Amino acid sequence: MMGRRRRFLARVGAMAAKEVLHIQRDPRTLYLALVMPTLLLLLFGYGVSFDVDHIPLAVADADQSPASRELVNAFTRPGEFDLVRRIAPDEAEGLFRRGAAQAVLVVRPRYGRDLARGERARAELLVDGADRTTAAQVLQKADAIASSESRRRAAAAGFSGAPPLEARIWTRYNPEARSAIYLVPGLTAYLLAIGAVLLTALAVAGEWERGSMEQLFASPVGRLDIILGKLLPYLALGVLQLLLVVAVGANAFDVPIRGSLPLLFGLGITFLVCMLGQGLLISVVAKNQLVATQAGLLSSLLPSLLLSGMLFPIENMPALLRALSLAIPARYLVHGLRGVLLKGSGPALLWPDFLALALFAVAVLGAATARFQRRIA
Repeated sequence: MMGRRRRFLARVGAMAAKEVLHIQRDPRTLYLALVMPTLLLLLFGYGVSFDVDHIPLAVADADQSPASRELVNAFTRPGEFDLVRRIAPDEAEGLFRRGAAQAVLVVRPRYGRDLARGERARAELLVDGADRTTAAQVLQKADAIASSESRRRAAAAGFSGAPPLEARIWTRYNPEARSAIYLVPGLTAYLLAIGAVLLTALAVAGEWERGSMEQLFASPVGRLDIILGKLLPYLALGVLQLLLVVAVGANAFDVPIRGSLPLLFGLGITFLVCMLGQGLLISVVAKNQLVATQAGLLSSLLPSLLLSGMLFPIENMPALLRALSLAIPARYLVHGLRGVLLKGSGPALLWPDFLALALFAVAVLGAATARFQRRIA
């Protein structure tokens, strides 16, 4: 009985030692087992935040009275709104297009005089509604601040009638606060990212597994020829996918197209080159469909969902995640699509997105070409 037990333990120990050697030879196993769960925990724990504070607020104070300054202080005192600049009322559109402010408080002339006379004094809050989640919270916070200020003034003046302060709120770009208007640009980037990465990652990794890559190595073609030859057909498919998503969004969900279609497709094509190159790099490194699938999903699905601004405002994330989001191509496409579709932004405002996508595309295609070796490892 004791000998049988010792032999059993010896076999188990030998299998365990063999598995340890396998893990040491393949660091990707350690990554999937240890690093991936840690990253997911950090991303979900710190990156998912529905609280909006430190909202960039511009002020257009045409009254310049003590009463108007008290109203501005009421908005900025709690720390939920940050005063970024003072402007003229007609400058609000430009601020929204550049993303320099999330809301603009407009105080009309005679605001202080109307309050002093016991009449209704009106102020307007213009809100950038392209980001529906943020806009809804901005409206709630602004309404609460305006109501509190109105009650404070009514109590101080012994006013028993209607509140002396009437706040009017206007939402730009998405006045009905419809989810589709906000989500379609983000979903477009999300779907393109996943599809493009997996298409090239699985296709090329499948050739490594089947051994057909050896035939390519025997042909008189260079590494860049192979990379580009595999990228272009999937790029054409990606353009069709972009066209389909934009058409469905415009017709089924009434998503507006206020900007230039060539600019929209220019952004989309540059983004597709980024993600197709990323899929090629994954397949060249992995050479296995299972690993390529996992790496493709992890590198495209989660970052495009959590760190692109699709669902959660990037401004509310911790500094480390905000810095990490700079390396996520979907961030720039989401910003660019919302600018083109919802705000009618042009190249003068979207060139930083183009530049970031172009740099990422050159880097990832260069890495894939350099890593691609004309031999079977």
